[in-house]
Amino acid sequence: MGMESQNIIRSSATSSLTPSPDARKRQIQVTKLIDVTCCTGCKGCMDACSEWNNLRGKVGTFEGSYQNPPNTTAETWTTIHFKEIEEDNKFKWLFSKHSCMHCSDPGCLKACPEPDAIVQYENGVVDFNSEKCVGCGYCIAGCPFDIPRMNPVDNRVYKCTLCLDRLQAGQVPSCAKTCPTGALRFGEREEILEYANQRVAALKAKGHKNAGVYNPAGVGGTHVIYVLHDITDPERYDLPKDPKISETVKLWKDDVKPLAAAGLFGTLALAAVHRVTVGRSRVAEEEGDE
Repeated sequence: MGMESQNIIRSSATSSLTPSPDARKRQIQVTKLIDVTCCTGCKGCMDACSEWNNLRGKVGTFEGSYQNPPNTTAETWTTIHFKEIEEDNKFKWLFSKHSCMHCSDPGCLKACPEPDAIVQYENGVVDFNSEKCVGCGYCIAGCPFDIPRMNPVDNRVYKCTLCLDRLQAGQVPSCAKTCPTGALRFGEREEILEYANQRVAALKAKGHKNAGVYNPAGVGGTHVIYVLHDITDPERYDLPKDPKISETVKLWKDDVKPLAAAGLFGTLALAAVHRVTVGRSRVAEEEGDE
């Protein structure tokens, strides 16, 4: 079982699925690294994503920045953010690629009420089954990274799939394949994490004392990680500092919904008992009166 594994381990609105012990031994998780220190903002990854997934987003306009489009859409699954900053009396650019983070504990999957509309595969990829999407938008509210987008044409939600079809064929995502500077790397999770730590050590040796790997624990870690110049201030790269699943989603899924289900089963059980006991008594009384 390689990186192309597509065994489902979790699905929306269903009980958690667990791979067999044998499958777990052979499980290989994948990760994509975005090294912002190497990104030149060429947008090659955006074009590759659009071409491979046959996406045709609307042509945007520049509004006070070179960033265009301003954010992901149902037809634009990855964007490059342009940040202009002043540091040490010098003008600097910060470029960062943004798309689905493929969380280990996905808020979108947890929020989704439709069975199997969102699935998480054994290799770490979180994918949307648009055919089963009912357009409620709960996954959008459940994502702490504000990534999924509703398509007004078919009222369904879309996002990056990490090129799941390419992984199935033993290929890397189209964005990583296209990147000309090495800012994007893709492979087995342990190898990518090791390389990311090596990059951080090199950056610290060059004077970036706060360099670090962005792999937020609040969502159980992500399968898209970043190497940042300054890990103490991820907001400057438009990344949340401490992303977590909404407490509302947790309350509904972990507390209220199980109680509601228990209440329903309890009601059905009481109805059955009532039918067996009181119902029979009434029948007996009626037969006696006759």
